[in-house]
Parts: sequence; C-alpha cells; structure tokens
Amino acid sequence: MRAEADEVDEAIEAELRLMDPNVRTSRGLARQLLDPEFVEVGASGQRWSYEQMLAELPNMPGNSKEGPRYEPSDMTGVVLAPGCVHLTYETTIGGRRARRSSLWRKRSEETGWQMYYHQATPIPPEAE
Repeated sequence: MRAEADEVDEAIEAELRLMDPNVRTSRGLARQLLDPEFVEVGASGQRWSYEQMLAELPNMPGNSKEGPRYEPSDMTGVVLAPGCVHLTYETTIGGRRARRSSLWRKRSEETGWQMYYHQATPIPPEAE
C-alpha cells in the first residue's frame, strides 16, 4: 500500500508543478511533465495535443506570478495500475471553477511522471 501512496503523492507533486508559472512559461520544463502522447480536453471544450499544449501553455491563464493562479482543492488520486495514477480535483482561477481529471504515467525512472490525459469541466456559478 505504501508504494501506491508514494505513486499518488508523486503524481500530485507533478500536477502541482504544472500549475507553477515558472513551469507553464518554460517549454523545456513543461515538456518534462507532458507525455509525448498527451491529450487534453479543456474547460472550453477544445482538444489539445502535446505540441499544441507546449506552444500555447505560456499564453494560458495562471502563467503570471502577479496575476491569478490556479488554486487546487480536494485533490485525490488512485493507482489504476503500476505506473498509472488517476487524479481528480477542483480548481479556481479568477473566480472560475472547474472539476479536473488527470491521468499520469511513469514509463521509466528517466522520464518520471508525465501527464498522459487531462480534462477540465467548468462548474457553473450556480452549482454547489
């Protein structure tokens, strides 16, 4: 059980690094955390590939130390298989809330944990 808890903790740490403006504005740092087969379905409904995300990430919200930043809450994870962790949580940024789901995989010690899939679903203001 400890090994599984360690995998979840490592995936959470990687997820939080992706919210760091220093990582979001650095193609090299972001590349380390995104799997080459990465796909995201954003809160806007847009589908993003690995290359699209690396190109656009520096221009997306949450990239300024002075501006609004992602505030995650209720982050939990489960090991689906060795080297595969599913995280769920909520974020708030600039007054907008979203429910998020990420799949992280670790194919080798060299690559470490990389986000394979991410989806964000907006939470309407009237939702509890």
